[in-house]
Amino acid sequence: MNEHLLFNLVDLAGTFAFAISGATAARREGLDLFGILVIAYVTACGGGIARDLCIGAVPPAGLSEWRYLLTAVVAALATIVAYRQVERLDHPVRLFDAMGLGLFAVYGAHKALLATGNVEVAIILGMVTAIGGGLARDMLLARVPVVLQREIYASAAFAGAALAVLGERVGWPVLWATWLPILLCFTLRFVSLRFGWNLPRFGGSSSES
Repeated sequence: MNEHLLFNLVDLAGTFAFAISGATAARREGLDLFGILVIAYVTACGGGIARDLCIGAVPPAGLSEWRYLLTAVVAALATIVAYRQVERLDHPVRLFDAMGLGLFAVYGAHKALLATGNVEVAIILGMVTAIGGGLARDMLLARVPVVLQREIYASAAFAGAALAVLGERVGWPVLWATWLPILLCFTLRFVSLRFGWNLPRFGGSSSES
């Protein structure tokens, strides 16, 4: 499998996983068909659109390429049809969110590195690609975004993006440079949920001076 095809598959797999996450969250909130489709699309493509705007890739792929909309719609409709089966999974929104997080962190970092050649930009935009859609989903559903809570979320995406950039810079084989960072990000996110790992939290004073 060549590198271009591999990263395209990673991108679409991330789109599919995040769309399921968004559709499941929207279905839980009782949204109608249009609402579910919108939330699924925003969750799947929001981070990628933000990344493309930052690197000057306009119009963003999430808006200009039909495959992203089609993937999000198919995932959303599949979620609606198989909603009972999806809900039987252990925390389905977080599960598919963790899958999408790793896939998008790596693809976003790869695309940003190709466009800019800048390591710092690539890592940050890899993280933005991974967390942007979930952030938009939670805001549209009037929930406190996961990224702003104590959970290991953005830091897992950052770690995955950083390892992906490192792998490309030092010349790892493309499969290693792709799947190891994806596995790292997913594992950090999933294990932190499983065992309740959180980042430090600092309590503020309730009194006003």
